[in-house]
Amino acid sequence: MSTQAERVAVVTGASSGIGLETAKALAAAGWRVIGVGRDPERSAAALAAIRAAARGGTVEMLRADLALMSDTARLAKDIAARTDHIDVLLNNAGGTPRERVVTSEGNEATFAGNHLGHFLLTNRLMPQLRAAAAKQPRGAVRIINTASSAHEYSSGLDWGDLQMLNDFVTNKAYCNAKLANVLFTRALAKRVAAQGIVVHAVHPGMVGTRFASRGDDFIQQYFAQNADKLISAQEGADTVIWLATAREPGDTTGGYFFQRAPGTVSPLGQDDAAAERLWIESEALVAGAKR
Repeated sequence: MSTQAERVAVVTGASSGIGLETAKALAAAGWRVIGVGRDPERSAAALAAIRAAARGGTVEMLRADLALMSDTARLAKDIAARTDHIDVLLNNAGGTPRERVVTSEGNEATFAGNHLGHFLLTNRLMPQLRAAAAKQPRGAVRIINTASSAHEYSSGLDWGDLQMLNDFVTNKAYCNAKLANVLFTRALAKRVAAQGIVVHAVHPGMVGTRFASRGDDFIQQYFAQNADKLISAQEGADTVIWLATAREPGDTTGGYFFQRAPGTVSPLGQDDAAAERLWIESEALVAGAKR
């Protein structure tokens, strides 16, 4: 897609699962891949696997916890120091909670790690995305947000307790975070359309990765009961890779995809007023992150 000599992709959550498979596929296609992982051992193993798959592309793995805004701000600086353009940003990192965890910065970890960190990272990397878009055909530069069908089970965001700091329920917190991913996609797509940057969300499917093992008893039991329906990380990454590289996704923006086709978005996920409110609330929550 890119007319530049070096196509650059940033992949968060690249140390395992869907992110790892996506990073491997892009590296195999000759992309320069900048992966992001949190765990040192998994990140080191992932780096070796991505490099083994690479065909001429440069591969790096940076460490950061996207639930911490200070870490995310540092990550954005590190990425900007390594490249002046980004062709594809894949906001893939995330997870479901086992219990309520409040970070040292006062944010609820589920909301912060699934939404706030990517909100901050995307905005901080916008100069590199715009630089790539200025030299590319319209729709070639893309931001892909990994969401989930779980957003359909959200009853809506509580603006008085957006992060559920006062009334925390594990499964509800995850569903709300995935709704935030969908709403963020909607609001961001409108903001970057003039630059020719495409933004889409994706539901990868029910993937049999480490995801369930990190959740509470309900999530673990649900995945165990539906073991016959689980797909591999490679299968889950298919639509993510397609959104990042195929021609067709560049023709539209603000979409939500499942199995390479438009997916079902809940009425709450189509609420433009909520998308704008979430943007404003998110800006306020990340405003203190050091540049």
